[in-house]
Amino acid sequence: MLIEQPSAGPRDQYASLKYVAPFALFLLFLALSPRLPIDPFWEAPLRVAALAVVCTLCWPRELRLRPARWLASVGIGAVVFALWIAPDLLIPGYRSLPLFSNAVVGHAHSSLGDAALHSRWILAWRTARAVLIVPVVEELFWRAWLMRWLINTDFRKIPLGTYAPLSFWLTAILFASEHGPYWDVGLVTGVIYNWWMIRTKSVADCILMHAVTNGLLSAYVIAAGQWQYWQ
Repeated sequence: MLIEQPSAGPRDQYASLKYVAPFALFLLFLALSPRLPIDPFWEAPLRVAALAVVCTLCWPRELRLRPARWLASVGIGAVVFALWIAPDLLIPGYRSLPLFSNAVVGHAHSSLGDAALHSRWILAWRTARAVLIVPVVEELFWRAWLMRWLINTDFRKIPLGTYAPLSFWLTAILFASEHGPYWDVGLVTGVIYNWWMIRTKSVADCILMHAVTNGLLSAYVIAAGQWQYWQ
């Protein structure tokens, strides 16, 4: 399948901004957070609030808010959670192998300091970010925008969930690279999430699925003390 790449006008770029801006702000916060002279007690809720406002303002009106296949989306989200933690449970030391611990992908570790790990307030906001913000930010960018933009830069001409091999696999690979030392399960997750978008044609279903995965993973991280999953 040929990938069309016509030049995008100003209106096309503005349309893309609604899908890209929340993700860009999310990455900016990740980059600046260690350097900001703000107490984590306040930084955590302020970050969630700022991202929530941007997501609300940027939410494209053409996207349906209600999942069409919520039960299946919940089930797939739970399966992805199981796949995410399975390698480390089944193979001791798996994440220390050179493929997953090196100068390129980094090393599995928590971005939270010792004080934050003992603060229910900060852990609650970190969970809220993982469950309520990250799924919206990432699904708008990866599945709703990039998968279509790679087919045609005037992405609004491409229906949600349109399959093209290059778009599907490049999105999955880039999604995997975002997850550093967890790139292997990130790739599997990207493939499953992309597939579900193709099946449902629904951003809302993908957001729900993603939220379930992140919610279960957050509960596991806190209950089992597996902080390395929170990069």
